[in-house]
Amino acid sequence: MNRIACRALTASLLAGAALLSTGPAALAEAPQQDGVAVVDEPDTRDLNNKWTFAPLGVPVLGLIDSISGVPGRLGLT
Repeated sequence: MNRIACRALTASLLAGAALLSTGPAALAEAPQQDGVAVVDEPDTRDLNNKWTFAPLGVPVLGLIDSISGVPGRLGLT
């Protein structure tokens, strides 16, 4: 019983320390800007391979190729 109590106390102390250590970052103020940040469009001229061709909004051929390779990566073949 004593060992379980020590583990519970240690776990609660570690959880409390983790929560208290995130407090200053969460309460910090964001840096002020002098206006609206303007971001240019990305250069996508060379994105025309099977991994990036996305007629349905999803790179279909790359997705199929990735899914077909999963059993090999998991060692199931």
